[in-house]
Amino acid sequence: MTPPRILSIAGSDSSGGAGIQADIKTITMLGGYAMTAITALTAQNTTGVTHVAATEPALVAAQIDACLDDIGADAIKIGMLGSPEIAHLVVDRLEGLGVPIVFDPVMVATSGSILADPATIAAFERLMTIATLTTPNVPELAALGGDEAMAGRAVAYLAKGGDADGAVVIDRLVVPGAGERRWGAPRIATSSTHGTGCTLSSAIATLLGMGLPLDEAVEDAREFVRAALLAAPGLGKGHGPLGHQAVR
Repeated sequence: MTPPRILSIAGSDSSGGAGIQADIKTITMLGGYAMTAITALTAQNTTGVTHVAATEPALVAAQIDACLDDIGADAIKIGMLGSPEIAHLVVDRLEGLGVPIVFDPVMVATSGSILADPATIAAFERLMTIATLTTPNVPELAALGGDEAMAGRAVAYLAKGGDADGAVVIDRLVVPGAGERRWGAPRIATSSTHGTGCTLSSAIATLLGMGLPLDEAVEDAREFVRAALLAAPGLGKGHGPLGHQAVR
């Protein structure tokens, strides 16, 4: 069987826990074929980000074109974008493509490092309009104006609850015209949470690329992330990576 072709447009994490590296691991473990357009290079590890260099926009566009013109894609995952110019060109390249798009509005790394400036965040408005699903965490949802602002945009979004307080993590899938669906699960006590958002969004994209309905893709992706959290290898001195390699 031909694997679903998944293009990840995101930044590189030198320590392998998040970004493009987490996306490739996730897509591969779920049975997809991973392609990449790298938007930024970062020097980072489990304790923080020490350097970020955005890719030249023309090179990002060339990477996207190279993948889509030859291999094609069944779904797209968008993560860290690096600059507003890159954000806008991504919309220009993907608008009207006709495949599921999952947009993870990355603003801050798990370590707390800022990964998007205000101009890039402003460009998120266009990205949300073309995305099948936007996946903000608690602070990202607040920065985007909260549930009321998201409702005004009439876009589907998954409000992730991992950053909220409480023993139970609640994730909310909100789809215009279809109401809200909630999932709750006991919080997994671990500091190995580096790359959870990247893993979840790329898992959803992969499952959508396989043809699953949105709610089933979200449900199965959540289970993949939980399994990877439980299998975390305990690497690093800070927020360690997930155990993608152990999930079957």
